[in-house]
This record gives sequence, structure tokens and C-alpha cells, in this order.
Amino acid sequence: QASRLLLPMDCTTCERPLTDDPVPFFCRRCWGLIRPLRGPSCPRCHRPFASPSALSHSPTHECHDCRTRHPHYSQVWAPYAYCSPLQDALALFKYRGKVALADALGTLLITALPAHLDVDVLMPIPLHPNRLRQREFNQSLLLADRVGHALGRPVSARNLIRTVDTDPQISLPRAARLQNLRKAFAIRAPQEVAGARILLVDDVFTTGTTASECARVLLQAGAKQVTVLALARSVDAAMVPDT
Repeated sequence: QASRLLLPMDCTTCERPLTDDPVPFFCRRCWGLIRPLRGPSCPRCHRPFASPSALSHSPTHECHDCRTRHPHYSQVWAPYAYCSPLQDALALFKYRGKVALADALGTLLITALPAHLDVDVLMPIPLHPNRLRQREFNQSLLLADRVGHALGRPVSARNLIRTVDTDPQISLPRAARLQNLRKAFAIRAPQEVAGARILLVDDVFTTGTTASECARVLLQAGAKQVTVLALARSVDAAMVPDT
């Protein structure tokens, strides 16, 4: 707190001066705008449906992507919309090295965990060593550590590895994403995942291509089930909760 008095800082989102706000780089008001997505969603990936009656006649109706792409994971939980101020926080955390945000972001994720989540081990989506040296930390591992502590489950950060330094997925069309990730992941010790229920942890869920490829490798190595947990997901603006 003393450092903030000596070096006044403004909220990253609204640019108001910060005083005794508990979350680094954000005021209470802006942080309070981060709310979980609500309403009907795909039973598999939990992407929100536009219509509140989407599941009224068919409760197991999956979204178009899950029906046509047949991802290898069984469930996805990504409780928050990838928009400001959470998007601002993730940019600071991931690209500007503001790891002081890890506790606050981890708390958001823990608060929104599904009640029925039952897994054996958590695994962060891995970074290639080149990317890890550049960034100096894996943001997904920092989140996984906090969730693993809350669940009382171990975190395995060295078994699932990234063997190919691929281009960023966000800049590629779907076909290129699939080709980009071909043979990009591997398991060092298959015996450690045999029969296990794995929870993959990431910061942002977009198309699910990376998570699905990781799940494929894990299932091929003998994992019983692979589910995905991410802090935020890309959604249409109309799906963002009202403030």
C-alpha cells in the first residue's frame, strides 16, 4: 500500500486513481464487473446459446462446433467472457509479466468451479521451451496451481509437453490451426496418465483446437477422460452479462 502512495497508479480499465483497491492494477468497481456467464449453454463445451429456449425441447442439444468437429475433450468450463476488464487483466498477466494478478485471477476461477468437478490430476496447457524462456512463466500453470490447491488435487506440469514451437493459433483459420498443431504435443510418461481423469487448464478458450489436440494425445496415452477448465472464453458481445 505504501508503494501506491509513493507511486500513484490508475486503474487499467477506467483510469481512475487506485487507493486501497485489493486487486493490483484494477479498482473495485471495474473488478466487480467480471461476472460468470449465465443461461442455457452447450451441454459439452458450455458455450452460451443465444436463445433462452435453446434446450427446452432437447436438453442434450450440443452447439454446432461440438456436433461437427467432435472434440476429444468431454467437457469444457470457461466461466467468464473474454472482454474488458478481464481481457485487460489477462493481457497484463500474460504479455506484460504482471504475475501479481495470479491470485486474483485464480480466485475468479475457483469461485466459478462447477460443483460436480471430480478429477485426478490437473495439467496446464504447455508452452514450448522457446516461448517459456521468452515469457519466463506459464500463465496456465500459475492458474492450475491455485485451482489444484483448492481442489486438493496434484498438478502435473512436466508430463504433457509441447514439442513444436507453433505459430499463435488466434491468427490462423481452422484448417491451418489443425495442421499447425499436428504432432505438437507429446506425453513423457504415459504410465502416469493411464486410467486418470485429467483436467486441462488454460487461460482463454477460443476455438478449442489446442485443448482438443492435447486431449487426443492424453487419451491415446491411456487417460480415462479429459476435461478442460479455462478462465475466459471468446463469446459474442450479446452474450456478455449486463453490468
